[in-house]
Amino acid sequence: MDIARCLDTIDLLCTRGFPAEHGRTDVGTAGPEGLVAELTTSDDFWEDDGTRWEETQAQYDADRDGLTQRLTDRWGPPHHISLASLLERSLDGEDIPEPWGSLSAHVPDVHLWQLPGKARWLALGVSQWDKELPFQLLAVVTETDPP
Repeated sequence: MDIARCLDTIDLLCTRGFPAEHGRTDVGTAGPEGLVAELTTSDDFWEDDGTRWEETQAQYDADRDGLTQRLTDRWGPPHHISLASLLERSLDGEDIPEPWGSLSAHVPDVHLWQLPGKARWLALGVSQWDKELPFQLLAVVTETDPP
């Protein structure tokens, strides 16, 4: 992981406006509810016996934690928020506001800061949609308060 590039991308997200329509950006996806940057993406695990998956998960968690430390130096300690209850609530039919609803489907927890002087939140988390699919280190900026 190139931490300087990741920090530059996060800085960009913190100042960028939200588009009126959903779509791809140069760093991920965006819509009226927020911006998502795919900071790093692993290979997939279609032919893995589980060893590489565990090593990759540990590396992505360590990368998130290293980036969290750099952001903590800027903004103070993050809130550590589990998204598991949001996923359960959405599966029970509750309408969870975006980006939190879709994020909870593939990110178990986030490190979360409210950006100083702004009505924006920055969430940092490790995504994996399924055991065979890649890990991603994601940064999300939104003005929607976490539910």
